[in-house]
Amino acid sequence: MNTLGAMISKSRELQQSSQNSDCSPHPSQVASESQEWRSVGIRADVGVYREEVKAKSSSGESGKDLDSLGREEKLGVEAQPEPDGSFLHAVVNMVGMLIGLGQLSTPYALENGGWASVFLLVGLGAACAYSSHLLGKCLHNDPKSRDYKDIGHHAFGSKGRIIATTFIYMEIFMALVSYTISLHDNLAIVFMGVDLRWAHLTTSQLLATIAVLVALPSLWLRDLSSISFLSTAGILMSLLIFVTVAGTAIFGGVRANHDIPPLQLHNIPAISGLYIFSFAGHIVFPNLYTAMKDPSKFTQVSIVSFSMVTILYTSLAFMGAKLFGPQVNSQITLSMPRNLIVTKIALWATVLTPMTKYALEFAPFAIQLEQTLPHLMKPRTRTIIRGTVGSILLLLILVLALAVPYFEHVLSLTGSLVSVGICIIFPCAFYTKIFWREIRRPLLVLNLILIAVGVLMGAFGTISSSKSLLQSLWKSHSN
Repeated sequence: MNTLGAMISKSRELQQSSQNSDCSPHPSQVASESQEWRSVGIRADVGVYREEVKAKSSSGESGKDLDSLGREEKLGVEAQPEPDGSFLHAVVNMVGMLIGLGQLSTPYALENGGWASVFLLVGLGAACAYSSHLLGKCLHNDPKSRDYKDIGHHAFGSKGRIIATTFIYMEIFMALVSYTISLHDNLAIVFMGVDLRWAHLTTSQLLATIAVLVALPSLWLRDLSSISFLSTAGILMSLLIFVTVAGTAIFGGVRANHDIPPLQLHNIPAISGLYIFSFAGHIVFPNLYTAMKDPSKFTQVSIVSFSMVTILYTSLAFMGAKLFGPQVNSQITLSMPRNLIVTKIALWATVLTPMTKYALEFAPFAIQLEQTLPHLMKPRTRTIIRGTVGSILLLLILVLALAVPYFEHVLSLTGSLVSVGICIIFPCAFYTKIFWREIRRPLLVLNLILIAVGVLMGAFGTISSSKSLLQSLWKSHSN
């Protein structure tokens, strides 16, 4: 879920109306454009547009353009440059979106599922690459569709939009809870031996609270382009974690001599959620598609990106399982020898990653909130409302993370309950509905099989992870 780098780096130019029409955008167009994820945090480059409007005005065209431009500036409407994303740029962005929190748990998942479960990991990677391809086909079929919610609306009307929106926000919320749990767990190791107890909070809980409070002011920034570097930082942190684990094997003196069990079938439902979460990123793929100069290459981008990420996950999974065996933690960084420099680097990278996510991941909530506020409301008042609501949500996430500090169970539940729908079930269902009259039978059968497998995997995974989570909570309270 390093999701918003491409969205911050790209935006589209507002379509100019014909010379005989009014240049002021229709209110519904303004609302639609401002809802797009990819336009998050990008301020209007109004200088060029203003000069164009002035030129039109001087040539005798409507004088309403400057007034409408002023209204657009006040409302925060973003100018939309023509798509110019290259193939390489799209691959880098898609890989960056996919690599994230899920990679921490792949060694744990492989150890608990057995080495044969790598076929499940690779299979899910292939299925998610295919579903990404389907999203691109849906976007090509309807140029008016700009994001994941639009595809849902195109396929199933308003109900499709509501369901897609609900799942999107659920995934973001639950993923941020997992990020905060990871922040808490890794801070406890970084500051091991430090006693900062206050009120009823333990040292690790207090440190996590302080870290969240440090990140809290970023939610008050309305112009997220000023913190767009955080997205790049999150990608670099994820890659750094992989490098440090490899460094443990090479320089840490830890022998990779543990045997991985062939298959532990009873753990497959739980680890399937961990695997599917690792490939979550489909909610922003439509934005990546619309940012490409040549969208016809989107399928190739998906194949290359998912291949690279699957190879990375598989390598990390086997490396971690062979290094630490049954003792491997659900977060690989917590299993690394604590006296090594590479371990300290990995721990800090894991700590800093969630702090780069909060403001960027909250952007969709903020955009949706602003759509409900009166346009005549003062910018300062809008900022206060936005910041207050964001702060309350982040503090709620902190409370949940501290109350349910079971990373692997929460992450598995997120994957099974939400991500499997967004990554596999919905794209197949959207495509099947949109292309129902022309879809070929083999493709129809494949989509129906993936939908059925996704539903079963989600159901059994949700039951398994929920049961494990409740058992962990019961044990914690009974002690």
